[in-house]
Amino acid sequence: MSNNIPSTQRRATVTRKTRETDISLSLNLDGTGQADIASGVGFFDHMLHHLARHGMFDLSVQATGDLHIDAHHTVEDVALVLGAAIDQSLAEKKGIFRYGWADVPMEDALANVALDLSGRPAFIFNVKFPTPKIGDFDVELIAEALRSLTNTAKMNLHVNVPYGSNSHHVAEAIFKALAKSLRQAVAIDPRSDQVPSTKGVL
Repeated sequence: MSNNIPSTQRRATVTRKTRETDISLSLNLDGTGQADIASGVGFFDHMLHHLARHGMFDLSVQATGDLHIDAHHTVEDVALVLGAAIDQSLAEKKGIFRYGWADVPMEDALANVALDLSGRPAFIFNVKFPTPKIGDFDVELIAEALRSLTNTAKMNLHVNVPYGSNSHHVAEAIFKALAKSLRQAVAIDPRSDQVPSTKGVL
């Protein structure tokens, strides 16, 4: 096995269709950082590109939603589908590192992210954005997206931003730190092929 990449790549395709959104998402955890993302929400697409590139995941997202109302349902549902794809891609979670953490600076902002692919959702978000919007994107949707992601990925996610004076930089630092943390957590441990838990299951 070279580069600690599994011989069978860990992939999932998940769809979700409601009266509010229609989403098709494909994820390859053992990719090269390729992204093909079209949710109709430009800033969110930008953040998902960072997640793919810095996590070294191949990610495809095609989504339509009730953007005539606002971006809330689309962002929330894409995040729900992405979390489900992460969970499905990991299967029994044998041989993964399980935990990941990263401190990522983005000019004036610093994001600290730590996560545990524990099977038990928990979400802590200590972040203050300097502005309520980034362009026409509501910054409160960052927390909504990450909460949804946490629930369906069944992970414990802590996000802290001790400082940052530019909302775009704060958001970008968060998603880059999330990407680096996820990349670490899903990586294959060359020393173990077991589920990383004393319980034997996650």
